[in-house]
Amino acid sequence: MKILVSGGAGYVGSHTARHLTREGHDVWIYDNLSQGHRGAVPADRLIVGDLHEGEKLTSLMRELKIDAVMHFAASALVGESVTDPAKYYRNNIVATLSLLDAMRAADVRRIVFSSTCATYGEPDQMPITESTTQSPVNPYGFTKLCIEHALADYANAYDFGYAALRYFNASGASPDGDIGEDHDPESHLIPIVLQVALGQREAISIFGDDYPTPDGTCIRDYIHVDDLAAAHLTAMEKLAPGVALKLNLGTGEGVSVREVIEACRDVTGHAIPETIAPRRPGDPPELVADASLALQQLGWKAKYLDIRETVKTAWNWHVAHPHGYDD
Repeated sequence: MKILVSGGAGYVGSHTARHLTREGHDVWIYDNLSQGHRGAVPADRLIVGDLHEGEKLTSLMRELKIDAVMHFAASALVGESVTDPAKYYRNNIVATLSLLDAMRAADVRRIVFSSTCATYGEPDQMPITESTTQSPVNPYGFTKLCIEHALADYANAYDFGYAALRYFNASGASPDGDIGEDHDPESHLIPIVLQVALGQREAISIFGDDYPTPDGTCIRDYIHVDDLAAAHLTAMEKLAPGVALKLNLGTGEGVSVREVIEACRDVTGHAIPETIAPRRPGDPPELVADASLALQQLGWKAKYLDIRETVKTAWNWHVAHPHGYDD
């Protein structure tokens, strides 16, 4: 298939683009490089552009004879979405509608959408299933939920086939060690802890150690980026007009902040000092996926179930690229 990957120079997008290429698909990456990296993708497959450029997108999809779109491009910092919601409404909703309308004009009717567990907000029951009420507590989660609703409406009115994949904490890096996680600012736990091991930070801050969890720290479901990539491919292959997939992607296993830090100590051999900081507003004690529907509908399940194995792939990347991509 000929696939356009929006945001394909970003973290999850670049790993997915590589996975698609290795499976024999003809992959094109469309990215404005505001957060993505040239070094994460083949230069001859990168098209620099913005999703707000609707006519350019339409012409591109017609010219390349695109069969399906994978849509990763978005702003994704929860805290920033609270302080600058305009950016999130513009980048996550308006830009995505521009993409969807360009797809309509180019007669491209299949899309895999990068959604998030943030659409669920702060559920009081674990694990989280697809029937859990979606009640986001920040603009980031709300904008992703808006697009899920838009996709359902477009599918009904315009014969789209779509998958909305709600993934939990993306983590790890390619086992090859040549592409990985490089955000500015970095907000994900594992790379921040590894930056301490590299001497780039003095200590890791644990935001709250008095949660109602076994060790008092927050519990999350860390899903390896290559497992996410595999799920996107499988979902795309299931799509046809009228097909709607709404699926959680996670391991089904919760790992606490302290457990992540211990795994990083084991893998790196560094002490990794820690400090206790106040809780962050809106941090639920626990977020863990029930991904059994993905197994049922896609035949997919996570392969990386040991947090140490995930950390090892991330550490290999960070050791080889201590300052990220050289763009």
